[in-house]
Amino acid sequence: MSAPRPAIPIFDGYIFDLDGTIYLGDRLLPGAGEAIKRLRADRRVAFLSNNPTSTRETYAARLSAMGLPTEPHEVVNSSLVMVQWLLREAPGCRVFAVSEQPLKDELLAAGFELVERASAIDIVIASFDRTFHYGKLQIAFDAIRAGARFVATNADRYCPVPGGGEPDAAAVIAAIEACTATRVEVVVGKPSPIMIRAVAEIMQLPLDRCLMTGDRLETDIAMGRAAGMATALVLTGATTPALLGASEIQPDYVLENLGDLIARQ
Repeated sequence: MSAPRPAIPIFDGYIFDLDGTIYLGDRLLPGAGEAIKRLRADRRVAFLSNNPTSTRETYAARLSAMGLPTEPHEVVNSSLVMVQWLLREAPGCRVFAVSEQPLKDELLAAGFELVERASAIDIVIASFDRTFHYGKLQIAFDAIRAGARFVATNADRYCPVPGGGEPDAAAVIAAIEACTATRVEVVVGKPSPIMIRAVAEIMQLPLDRCLMTGDRLETDIAMGRAAGMATALVLTGATTPALLGASEIQPDYVLENLGDLIARQ
């Protein structure tokens, strides 16, 4: 017989990761749609992603198309948090983004100048970039050796997709670190305190009254614990039972899927 699973209390706020938690590709994961709809009836819900390859407007539209009507202000992702951090810490800086176009568009919309001449670059941003090539690495290499700062949107090793995964920003960070012998200075995405502050702003609730749910121990669960939130790991994405058993990072609750969250309340 399996051990009884603890009941999950009702929280004032619920924060959900996206890839591997709410959906994979263009399909909702089992139980996700019903769980979100039930919770939204009388609780605050927000979505949080380290994935910078879409804007929060795009994420909101994607969730809406899956039957979960969502407004952009209900979504926080690492590209938004990067822009907010730059506006606070380095306003007016000139940026080289090793990224896909959505992050570049957000930087431009915020008034940052995107440059590729190494001597003119103030900050190099490493990001999830499926268009990464040697030319981008060369510019980052030259800029950092010339004194540019080195930051990143997120440090995920891979992004879950149907049938497997795609190498994520950790691969880009590693390539730049390897050739420059320079460690990334700041990573704004989960589990950083920078992302925690962004979550607190969007929730407008004490974080100890919120539940953080995601599929990654080293980002979702680690961030939730650091923020004083209760945490739930869902086994529909990056973490397997074997990885969970071997990790020092442990959630308060383990869910087979998001439907399990509702069933145990």
